[in-house]
Amino acid sequence: MQTNLQNTIEKFYYDNRIVKNFALAAIIWGLVGMTVGLIVALQLVFPALNFDWPYTTFGRLRPLHTNAVIFAFVGNGIFMGVYYSLQRLVKARMWSDMLSNIHFWGWQFIIVLAAVTLPLGITSGKEYAELEWFIDILIALIWVVFGANMMMTLVKRREHHLYVAIWFYIATWITVTVLHVVNSFELPISMLKSYSMFAGVQDALVQWWYGHNAVAFFLTTPYLGLMYYFVPKAANRPVYSYKLSIIHFWALIFIYIWAGPHHLLYTALPDWAQSLGTVFSIMLLAPSWGGMINGLLTLRGAWDRVRQDPILKFFLVAVTAYGMATFEGPMLSLKNVNAISHFTDWTIAHVHVGGLGWNGFLTFGVLYWLIPRIFNTKLYSQSLANAHFWIGTLGIVFYAVPMYWAGFVQSLMWKQFAADGYLVYPNFLETVTQLAPMYAARAFGGFLYLSGAILMAYNLLQTMASGKLVANEAAESASLQTKPVHSDGYWHRWIERRPVQMLVWSLVVILIGGLVEIVPTYLIKSNIPTIASVKPYTPLELEGRDIYVREGCYVCHSQMVRPFRDEVVRYGEYSKAGEFVYDHPFQWGSKRTGPDLHRVGGKYRNSWHFNHMNDPESMSPGSIMPPYSWLIKNDLNVSLTEKKIRAMQTLGVPYPEGYDTQAVADLQAQAQGIADDLKKDKIEVAPNKEIVALIAYLQRLGTDIKGESETASNAK
Repeated sequence: MQTNLQNTIEKFYYDNRIVKNFALAAIIWGLVGMTVGLIVALQLVFPALNFDWPYTTFGRLRPLHTNAVIFAFVGNGIFMGVYYSLQRLVKARMWSDMLSNIHFWGWQFIIVLAAVTLPLGITSGKEYAELEWFIDILIALIWVVFGANMMMTLVKRREHHLYVAIWFYIATWITVTVLHVVNSFELPISMLKSYSMFAGVQDALVQWWYGHNAVAFFLTTPYLGLMYYFVPKAANRPVYSYKLSIIHFWALIFIYIWAGPHHLLYTALPDWAQSLGTVFSIMLLAPSWGGMINGLLTLRGAWDRVRQDPILKFFLVAVTAYGMATFEGPMLSLKNVNAISHFTDWTIAHVHVGGLGWNGFLTFGVLYWLIPRIFNTKLYSQSLANAHFWIGTLGIVFYAVPMYWAGFVQSLMWKQFAADGYLVYPNFLETVTQLAPMYAARAFGGFLYLSGAILMAYNLLQTMASGKLVANEAAESASLQTKPVHSDGYWHRWIERRPVQMLVWSLVVILIGGLVEIVPTYLIKSNIPTIASVKPYTPLELEGRDIYVREGCYVCHSQMVRPFRDEVVRYGEYSKAGEFVYDHPFQWGSKRTGPDLHRVGGKYRNSWHFNHMNDPESMSPGSIMPPYSWLIKNDLNVSLTEKKIRAMQTLGVPYPEGYDTQAVADLQAQAQGIADDLKKDKIEVAPNKEIVALIAYLQRLGTDIKGESETASNAK
């Protein structure tokens, strides 16, 4: 019997080279993403750092920062952890070294494309999904390569049981696939330009179904998988509760997918969808804290080591930050709390507690644990790792606290009325100038966090230099066929041995919420009531809107007046769902660094907009908005105007049949009218400049519904 068993022992080798590649990429891109983050933080304190250059403005660099940190730093961190842990959990090398390498180089190529296109203003204008259509296709292809390699590795595994970390990896892969594909439905106009297939309210719902669940299934579930593997390994203890991990997994992936609409409370989204988002967000608290408790109690028996071991310190703060962020998220989804927090820096603080604490610190801990092992050496310096921990922790504090403070200041100033019924701070800029000290403190916190990451990079590079990569790590295990299958009668044991079924059931669970929330907005017309006075954009306005998107104006300005007394007094009539039916993509925004623009049309003269874009402080002293002088110099490119009109017709925008052939002539006529009006205010500008198109778009915003009210009034 013993001889037969020994004959079934198989020798194989783990692939550590792919782990090293992703680890190095995570370190490098992490430093890049954090550096860009520090630059954009400083731009809010020192606007001159925008350099009056189109490629370095806040509106173009901020999407670069978010994409670099989320998909380059965290993404490579995920793949590093998955490739290391998956091989050991299933006792098998990755199914295909070639697919592993295609995945690595393909992902880095996508990151480089993002780093080039976003500063150039090549963007789809959807937050966290700004990359244009051809890059979206590349992302989908590389993601499929990753999934195929992972699933085939599971099929050829030498372990019957799928450990809890693997469940989270499977759910991550299938859910991100669905999210990315649906949110990336775009109609290409050219190689570098496309329009979202969704419009207005529907686009907003799909985007935040994607945006919230990008946080859920890219920044959370894979990291929970890493937590379930690396925390017990570092603590040298088993997971505290296997039963709790089962409840944690299934409850989390079912509930999370419903919570997206809480990003759109008090907007033009139908009330029933907002309420669903709120209810499921509150429910999300239970499984999220179940995971946090499981992680913390796994560390419970290692408290004496936490004081000396920097890796355990990083893991402890990471899991605690996860708990804080997942408590605050449901609280922010309560309508009375959201009324205070939304559009303010409170949301920025909340996001960065999770990003810096949960994702950042867990990645750092994994890197410190993993690098010495695959290089068969010891960590170069424990003291530097400890210094990194304390500098990074102070960085989080100096970042988050000022942003919470700024959020409270913003909301209180926006909403404060005097005894006579007038706003105490009617000028939005009064809020902006009050935030300068908080923004400076936030930048200092970012500097500390980046400094800690630089220390880590030095420490780990020295560690690599002191050892030698074990590229192919020898291992052995009995084959799957020779291992007995134990059944204790529990239902979950059946699915924990079947990766394909796990994939299918995870897909079913996550599709339920998405279908219930999204489909009715298409099938039930009363969800998006139409407004007769709302007309399509003129060709010039459409071109101006594309410039607005290109410059990243949605990063600082919202276009959604909520039904609050202070917003209606400050901006005008609250926004209606039917006003956005021709918006591809929607531009509701998620943060007000500047005022809301939905009712800005007709509020100022054309000359005001011209001067404001050329030199913001000339019209708004103390403004932190960058100048956009190149819009006055650049000729408007109308080579795609006809294609854009035809694309809009394909998307359901009711331009007359054959209007594409007349579009450029209408554009030129409207542009000439604006140029003539500017001349009255002694501003000489050619009608074919980009600034003219942008002015046309801004002057159109929110005027359709005003026209309807005026017509009704005149009829009386």
